[in-house]
Amino acid sequence: MGLVGAVLGFGLGLSIGLAGAYLVYLHFFASRRLLQDPIVRPLRDFDSETIQTIIPDIPLWVKSPDYERVDWLNKFIRDMWPFLDKAICNNIKRATRPIFDQYVGKHGIESIEFGQLTLGALPPTFQGIKVYEMQEKELVIEPVIRWASVANVIVNVKVHSLKVSAQLVDLHIMLKPRVTLKPLVPSFPCFANLCVSLMEKPCIDFGLKLLGGDVMAIPGLYRFVQDQISKQIAILYHWPKVIQIPILDGASGATKKPVGILHVKVIRAMNLLKMDLLGKSDPYVKMRLSGERLPSKKTSVKMSNLNPEWNEHFRFIVKDPETQVLELHMFDWEKVKMHDKLGMQVIPLRLLTPYESKLFTLDLLRSMNPNDPHNKKNRGKLIVELTFDLFRDDSSRTSVTSDGAGNASLRRDDVSSGAGMLLVSLENAEDVEGKRHTDPYAVVLFRGEQKKTKVIRKTRDPRWNEEFQFMVEEPPADDKIHIEVRNKRKGLAFRGKETLGHVDINLVDVVNNGRINEKYHLINSRNGKIHVEIKWSTV
Repeated sequence: MGLVGAVLGFGLGLSIGLAGAYLVYLHFFASRRLLQDPIVRPLRDFDSETIQTIIPDIPLWVKSPDYERVDWLNKFIRDMWPFLDKAICNNIKRATRPIFDQYVGKHGIESIEFGQLTLGALPPTFQGIKVYEMQEKELVIEPVIRWASVANVIVNVKVHSLKVSAQLVDLHIMLKPRVTLKPLVPSFPCFANLCVSLMEKPCIDFGLKLLGGDVMAIPGLYRFVQDQISKQIAILYHWPKVIQIPILDGASGATKKPVGILHVKVIRAMNLLKMDLLGKSDPYVKMRLSGERLPSKKTSVKMSNLNPEWNEHFRFIVKDPETQVLELHMFDWEKVKMHDKLGMQVIPLRLLTPYESKLFTLDLLRSMNPNDPHNKKNRGKLIVELTFDLFRDDSSRTSVTSDGAGNASLRRDDVSSGAGMLLVSLENAEDVEGKRHTDPYAVVLFRGEQKKTKVIRKTRDPRWNEEFQFMVEEPPADDKIHIEVRNKRKGLAFRGKETLGHVDINLVDVVNNGRINEKYHLINSRNGKIHVEIKWSTV
């Protein structure tokens, strides 16, 4: 009894003593510490070991000023993750279903299916994003992604009536990809392709269980598997290798760039319909390429002739030879009333072989509707000759030569002759200012041909993003192109047009190098600049 009392007394006395000491500390010492200002010291006063102790994981946007903080993006992904998890898992199931089906029925495999598929409750996080400033029509970003996932993926395989299960758990990934959105276009979502490549080898860690046993516990297997996976992914996607994902299809026209020139020779027509009551017909041919908004091109009018001969040449810029067609319409010219339609026909460009001329003798139809009964009527024939020339790419402009001693050198191919296309892209202007108002637009003058951009109202920094095409018979090495920024007049004022600045660009560098992409200071402008890209493509 005395021993029990002693123990109880010691415990009770110790508790009362500790409580009293804590109250004394709060009254005399803690209050003084709370009243004192905290000691603030800059990080440069600490050594690296102390910093690592204070901040175990320094955010990337703190260590590198090139990376930006994206907490808003992480919050967005975190809130959306339950829905993203289900959507991604459904896409994985749809994508792997054909792959699984390829192995069913082989090697005794009866079925392959997911027993469970979830990416877990923890979403990936962005440690920071670096954005590159480019003068090209593209946006380049480099995010740093970390994902400590609690994913649970179970695949059940039935082999000879024996069920075998493999389970993927504890997936950890660290990636540093480069994402390029190009080209930037005025169609939603404002970029045509998504290009992804890895700037560093990825760090991937996971656990793998087979028949309930941890396969990664086998000595040496864990490190070998991790290294092989990182190596194979790096071989496929390590920069400069790129995986390209098309976003906008060809039907939108946003991804199509000029690939060649179509040469059309309208030779003659035979046995045309007589449309005039007291005479013959006055035929001419009107033609255009499908998928283009450019004005149609016309031949001359042959008066009172049912078998006219033209032998006239025309050129068209081709963007998609697999889907585009040349539309030819024959009309009877009238001085007063609307022109009568004599017939029409189309020629798919896929029928042409590059660099080879092909002669077509076309039966004119009233319409391209195969069920139109009026197509049975003989409307005459039209004879045309077509040639499709492809543009040479940048790689074909240079060739590798050897001097016989093992020394290789690059040689520029001759670009001093041959027809081609001049593509002028006006991106934007900066700091242009009018006297009364600023509604700027740009004018491009080349060899007497003038083309204008749209007007951007009430801005000193207009962004046009418009392209203009000029076809020429020979390289314009000795020519200049004149680009002028003007201010749109308002109301009924009779004052002359106001010029906000201009620039004259020599095209010799464009011909020799294939392209230029520069910002030019506008002449007769205080601080104005204009961003211009010019490309020269030859056939």
